[in-house]
Amino acid sequence: MSTEAKQFHEEEAIGKTYDRHVARRLFRYLRPYVGSLVPALLLTLSLNALGVLQPKFTQWAIDWSIVPAREGQVAFAVAATLLIWIALGALTARLIQFLFSYVQTVLLNSVGQRVMYDLRSELYDKLQHQEVAYFDRNPVGRIMTRLTSDVDALNELFTSGVTEVLGDIVMIVAIITIMLWMDWRLTLVTLVTVPMLFAATTWFRKHARRGYDAVRTRLARINGFLQEHLSGAQTVQLFNRERKALQQFHHINDDHRQANIETIFYYAVFFPLVELIGAVGIALIVWYGGYRVMGGDAITTGASSALTLGALVAFIQYSQALFQPIRDISDKYNVLQAAMVASHRIFKTLDLPIAITTPVNPKRAGRAAGRIEFENVWFAYKDEDWVLKDVSFQIEPGQSVAFVGHTGSGKTTITNLLMRFYDVQRGRVLLDGVDVREWDLQSLRENFAVVLQDVFLFSGTIASNIRLGHEEIADERIAWAAGEVHADEFIRRLPDGYETEVRERGAGLSVGQKQLVSFARALAFDPSLLILDEATSSIDTETEQLIQQAIERVMRDRTSLVIAHRLSTIQRADSIIVLHHGEVREVGSHQELLQKRGLYYRLYRLQYADGEREENFKGDLLGGQLQYGD
Repeated sequence: MSTEAKQFHEEEAIGKTYDRHVARRLFRYLRPYVGSLVPALLLTLSLNALGVLQPKFTQWAIDWSIVPAREGQVAFAVAATLLIWIALGALTARLIQFLFSYVQTVLLNSVGQRVMYDLRSELYDKLQHQEVAYFDRNPVGRIMTRLTSDVDALNELFTSGVTEVLGDIVMIVAIITIMLWMDWRLTLVTLVTVPMLFAATTWFRKHARRGYDAVRTRLARINGFLQEHLSGAQTVQLFNRERKALQQFHHINDDHRQANIETIFYYAVFFPLVELIGAVGIALIVWYGGYRVMGGDAITTGASSALTLGALVAFIQYSQALFQPIRDISDKYNVLQAAMVASHRIFKTLDLPIAITTPVNPKRAGRAAGRIEFENVWFAYKDEDWVLKDVSFQIEPGQSVAFVGHTGSGKTTITNLLMRFYDVQRGRVLLDGVDVREWDLQSLRENFAVVLQDVFLFSGTIASNIRLGHEEIADERIAWAAGEVHADEFIRRLPDGYETEVRERGAGLSVGQKQLVSFARALAFDPSLLILDEATSSIDTETEQLIQQAIERVMRDRTSLVIAHRLSTIQRADSIIVLHHGEVREVGSHQELLQKRGLYYRLYRLQYADGEREENFKGDLLGGQLQYGD
């Protein structure tokens, strides 16, 4: 089964799970805000109580004022005055409802937004501390869905879900109680349609839940596809994959559309069906209640009918009011279900173990001297597909060591293990004689600066990209570091100098300029160890000369690890380690390795196998020394 298919089925499995423990855990996030939630709940109950009173105002107006005045039982002026007071009472109740509704809405939305804030913050913090392997396994779009759509699904739960469902239940009980008190026989007639309504509601809940789960699953797939293809838009265009990508998106988008249409079908059937059932209920009330009002009971049974016209009209209003909370509960069930599904996914993320953590009692923290040792290290990203096999070497403080080898030989993996982005399966990686797993994790990584081939710059300014949130790095140090690596000249030519805004991923800056900014960043942080990973492989010769000078400056007085395919850039390294298929094959200086005529010799010869460069290669082999930039 493909990775995409596995993720799809995993989403489906989560969507079909309902767990009371998840619900209880979810509501723990409400505890800090009980002071707002309890008044909101009381206001909801008050709103429902006021809503229950409205049909009574209609009954009172008809039975106490309109009918008596029409039949001459009460003087017109008295009836008109009473009608005005009843109307004012109804208006006052509505104004109080408006005020209560406003306060309730503010309180509930405030609680919902705070809970969303807490959850998003906790999720983001959790994701920031996940090991790199987690992001290797999970598409960014899928992770984004957790932080956005899934958290948003909880907002409706807290703002209109729980309290309104409780209010609706109270409303139903209150309406049925009042109707029974008014006339139990007409109430039974009214309730004849309730079983039909509950049957329709059960059908709707079952099918709408499935449809909703399908919609959210396909939405996560759309998010993942968009993130991947928009981030790689340049590659898509370069290889003319626009049409193919559009076809793939059409397929995913169509799945999402179909899922929505299927869900809409159930909504389109359910709500008109509820209206139809409600109409049947009202028809029964009009038929039986009208019969009673006209005196039908007296004709058939000889008993006087106690049902008034006002009571009949109130019953019709109560019937309509009874159906509304039942419809709302059906709709809110989907809100509750969506929140449960989202909560399950969120808590699954929050419960992920963090494999790379600081030990309870770390043996080492602070600034490192820079001594590195790999002891019989075996490492695989998956199962036993070994990337490194029994790798051992030592690097002394202040040394510069280069790693060379074919792509996939394990060069970058060594640096990842050293910074503890991954943990080894066998052997040990030591820094200053202490296993990196025994270091304080923050202190360990603070000792490193990394300059990559593809420099990542954040949105912000040039200065903020050098400082990276460490406000203790003063502007003067930033300018000094930039000057030391020859970045100051081009930065000052920018429109706002160090305060020039950097667009996403450094768009607008050349590859070389981004490299120089990254060197300035490394020097500003003054690390004990420096890692250069293909730092000069994508730039022109003139910029390379500047960067080579920057490299010399940044490498001074610190342990440096250099990964490079261009062997001319590593000849001055104190030592070169040659890797092949995850094993250390050769170790020595540039000249020593050339004299051995082994793997390094063959790699080097491949880069100097034409014309004038061949002559340079022969001269170097005889004892000459090529310079940086040759």
